[in-house]
Amino acid sequence: MSGSAAETWAPSVRGLASIDFISDLHLCAAMPRTAQALLQYLEHSSADAVVILGDLFEVWLGDDMRQQPWEQAFLASLSRLAALRPTAFMHGNRDFLVGDDLLRETGLTGLPDPCRVLCAGEPLLLSHGDALCLDDAPYQAFRRMVRTPDWQHAFLARPLDERRDIAQAIRSESRSRQVSETSPSYADVDAAMALQWLQSAGCCTLIHGHTHRPGQHALGGAIRRIVLSDWDLDHAQPGRAEVLRWDHRGPHRLPVPAVAN
Repeated sequence: MSGSAAETWAPSVRGLASIDFISDLHLCAAMPRTAQALLQYLEHSSADAVVILGDLFEVWLGDDMRQQPWEQAFLASLSRLAALRPTAFMHGNRDFLVGDDLLRETGLTGLPDPCRVLCAGEPLLLSHGDALCLDDAPYQAFRRMVRTPDWQHAFLARPLDERRDIAQAIRSESRSRQVSETSPSYADVDAAMALQWLQSAGCCTLIHGHTHRPGQHALGGAIRRIVLSDWDLDHAQPGRAEVLRWDHRGPHRLPVPAVAN
């Protein structure tokens, strides 16, 4: 964040009384129950707005993926449901190549990372969370590389099948490195940097995903970070799917039920 306050998302002049936050759904054709649960939740949510804090997709290799059969069907449903209320999206580490074409066609508002939002009178700082995992030095170097326009332009110029192969190789290497890592703080958020971000943005609460470690962590006084749950209703036992709703009561977690077969 370079020491400056984060940009603020302001979907309406009246402010928002309630926002639902979700992240890390990792959707793909192999996650049909999870995808259907998301669509059902979006159809019935009573929140004023929905914010997706990254990793909506298991992998996104460019907006030409939206022409693939599963992606095309899912995005058509998402577009219809995103029209029901302001719905925002922040890039994650799996879907940082979501582009303007997808956002425009689905009606999602793209958010910078980090970003502030005002809800029920409280300024909140939002992030996917991966930029704060400073102990993972190899990932941070990779992240800096792939977020540059030159790298993205060269990667997106390759055929989609070639991009899939590259992504699979990168993911395989990452899994191997994670298995060999023994540090208990591996891939978790750096508390000092999170506190610095919050102080710079003038917020007391950071909401993020990425780590798949839902919880709440005190950072001193009233300052805290709240970690979102990942979703998996297809393979995990028991299944996981949870919304963090912020309203006049503050934050509270809402389970999302699986859709009956």
